[in-house]
Amino acid sequence: MLKDTVHYSVAENEPVRLVQVTDPHLFADPEGQLLGVNTTQSFQAVLNTFSATQYPANILLATGDISQDYSPESYQHFVDKVKALNLPCHYLPGNHDDPRLMAVRMQGEHVFGQQIIDIGPWLILMLDSTVRGKPGGYLGENQFALIDAAIKAYPDKHVLLVMHHNPILMQCAWLDQHCMANGEDFLARTSRYPQVKGVLWGHVHQQVDQLHPGPHGDIPLMATPSTCIQFKPLSSYFALDTVQPGYRLLELSGDGSIRTNVYRVPGNRFSPDNEASGY
Repeated sequence: MLKDTVHYSVAENEPVRLVQVTDPHLFADPEGQLLGVNTTQSFQAVLNTFSATQYPANILLATGDISQDYSPESYQHFVDKVKALNLPCHYLPGNHDDPRLMAVRMQGEHVFGQQIIDIGPWLILMLDSTVRGKPGGYLGENQFALIDAAIKAYPDKHVLLVMHHNPILMQCAWLDQHCMANGEDFLARTSRYPQVKGVLWGHVHQQVDQLHPGPHGDIPLMATPSTCIQFKPLSSYFALDTVQPGYRLLELSGDGSIRTNVYRVPGNRFSPDNEASGY
């Protein structure tokens, strides 16, 4: 039995159902805005949109940049809001987060920081790609060791790798400066495991659905829109998109396949400051 593991069960022949939210950038002040968007309101709108579907999710994944101002109150706002979903929420840090503060304030009946999630025929590994004081990411050897140990402990489980930073380039020159610096090595090393069936991240404030060719078959690579502002795809300079905040649903099947879709808040309620040149 590995330390830092949490166990869940699912009904036989039922998929593991996940909902992912990412990059809410919350403030201590509920009226706080990021480039013209009230991040508390946009996060709540995403949660409301998901709740209205009555989707029978097993787990909520929060993939970093929970806070924008590093405040204890911003993390408490997150905990208070996700509690209403009545789902276990597992989180990992982003480059805008304070992991030590998260460990203290991101606690509660429904909020957990364990890195290894054992659920049905799957393992979900919540990896830390952050580098203290830098916006870009890097996956350290301790995280590769965690992947190896988890797969050796549960060799018959399918594996979903989850992190904050993007291991592939987004073809956005300004954003690609802040990718996972060893992303190519990460994909080469992890795709050697036949158990690895998908890679999921946040950070890039836009949707990605690609396939990475591996020695054991194609591996889905997935990024999810932020619950606040969106970055314009394929832009060499900093630019915001006008599409609405969103979230991702995933169904992990017993055969190792993944079904997934991104959903967005309806309408056009959240409009960013398109004159912004950065944040």
